[in-house]
Amino acid sequence: MLKPLIAAAAGAAVATAVAAVAVPATTGPATVRITNVQTGFHAVGGTPGRIGVTEIVQQRLYNPSISHPIGRGDLVCTYVDGRTRQCTATYSLPRGKIMVSGAIDSRLLFTIAVVGGTGLYDNARGTMTATATRLSPRREVLLFRLAG
Repeated sequence: MLKPLIAAAAGAAVATAVAAVAVPATTGPATVRITNVQTGFHAVGGTPGRIGVTEIVQQRLYNPSISHPIGRGDLVCTYVDGRTRQCTATYSLPRGKIMVSGAIDSRLLFTIAVVGGTGLYDNARGTMTATATRLSPRREVLLFRLAG
């Protein structure tokens, strides 16, 4: 009687562990292309480029096919050496948020990881590539390649 009970408990533990590991992301493969316009920039703690200085950037987000904003972006970067910044950002879109994080050397062209999301983008993973198209006011094309 004890052996079947132990076997059943072990089987339940294995099934629970497999279920916990095999939870799929709800966002399927997709590509999202939007543009942005920087609306705010603040350097906290000194001059950008110095270790420990934090940059805070606010952006309006646009669908290239319509003229009014569809959301906002909030980017926070901290310099870890004279050039490299460690950045996190949240892009708030009409059907959810996409969160990104990673190290960048230049805001002219960079790719960082998509680390999560909410709503339509729940559990999103993939990459985001930002390409500057204008410097004043700063404008970028953002390409999110979502793997799931």
